[in-house]
Amino acid sequence: GPRRRSAGGASGPCRREGGRVALGGSAVGRSVGSCVVGARPLRGACTSTPSPSRIASVARVEGQIVVCVVCRPPVAAPVVMSDAADQLVWQDREIRFDIPFKELSLRKGEVQIDSINSVEDTKGNNGERGSLAVSNLRLIWTSHKHSRTNLSIGYNCVLSITIRTANSRLRGSTQALYVMTKFNNARFEFIFTSLVRASPRLFTTVQAVFRAYETTKLYRDLKLRGAIIKDASLILLPHEQVYSKVVGVWNLSSDQGNLGTFFITNVRLVWHANLAENFNVSMPYLQMKSIKIRDSKFGPALVIETTPRSGGYILGFRVDPADRLQEIFKEIQSLHQVFSRNPIFGIEYTLEEKPLPAEAVKVARAADDVEIVGEDDAGDVFAAYYADAAKDADREPVFSSELGLAVESLREGLTMEKLWAVV
Repeated sequence: GPRRRSAGGASGPCRREGGRVALGGSAVGRSVGSCVVGARPLRGACTSTPSPSRIASVARVEGQIVVCVVCRPPVAAPVVMSDAADQLVWQDREIRFDIPFKELSLRKGEVQIDSINSVEDTKGNNGERGSLAVSNLRLIWTSHKHSRTNLSIGYNCVLSITIRTANSRLRGSTQALYVMTKFNNARFEFIFTSLVRASPRLFTTVQAVFRAYETTKLYRDLKLRGAIIKDASLILLPHEQVYSKVVGVWNLSSDQGNLGTFFITNVRLVWHANLAENFNVSMPYLQMKSIKIRDSKFGPALVIETTPRSGGYILGFRVDPADRLQEIFKEIQSLHQVFSRNPIFGIEYTLEEKPLPAEAVKVARAADDVEIVGEDDAGDVFAAYYADAAKDADREPVFSSELGLAVESLREGLTMEKLWAVV
């Protein structure tokens, strides 16, 4: 606004410098939400009610109280990202027993890689047959007898997978899959035995999927000071795409701040310092709890809060120039919404021995080329013995010298030798 002279003749400090403008109030000094002096508005004045921390100076001009405050851009409302129940991923982080069918169903982004029938839970349900489903996030065992009897084992809880001998009620002493886990400071051991003899499918599938899960944690876990930057470029993960590269981003973790660069991808948000590439942070959308714009001592800042499972970090970033902050905020918000609809967990797989459909393995019927060798009347003898329609009663028994037994007398024209020829 223009410079105004106070009643005492001194120049009032109400110039628009550094974002400062004059906000008018009543004659008794009460501030109001409109920037006026008396009934006249000040040009360029902000429309927010000043708080005591934003008041720069106070002066009396023409009998009115003039308050000079620091104007700041409006602060965006925080966007909660992963508090919703359908977005919280527990499948790979927890071990659950006897869960309802709804929790056994696959969540968004979860894929069933294999389903192995006839698997015994030798540790907890020895002698009970069930099926083991292998997904990209967990192992699911379900009893055939009672579907309520089930297990859900997240890969993040698994400490080791080994193959050792176990005593099964259904197979006796045999090779079994031992899964050692830890959850909520408690250790659990699971033993699964395949009831299909000479089939290594249970061992090979579970071990291969678990190795794939262990090597793709950057998709799911927050990472500090990792080897993710090379020659000022982001080392991309499979199926990862960089949508924006933003320079001039200050990390506000220290008093003076660190100047660096943002990489905004379809999977995560990455920041690294320009002077030290190993000073970086990788924040998957999966671990973001909320994102908002807040005031800080450095000015408006982008504040990202991570989930408690990832450490509950609160990270602040300032963007130069400041007018790009809203643009970056909206872009991250939009990419997270897309990611939530179809999460990428990073586990890739290929089926080397894909079973063929039933139509492909069906064999057409064919008549066997077989020649029956025997006497010509053998068929008649066979029919006469089993279908004696004219017989009303058993014939008198006679002694058979060939058998050394008493047998029913034969019909006329038949001999014991001919009857044995049929057999």
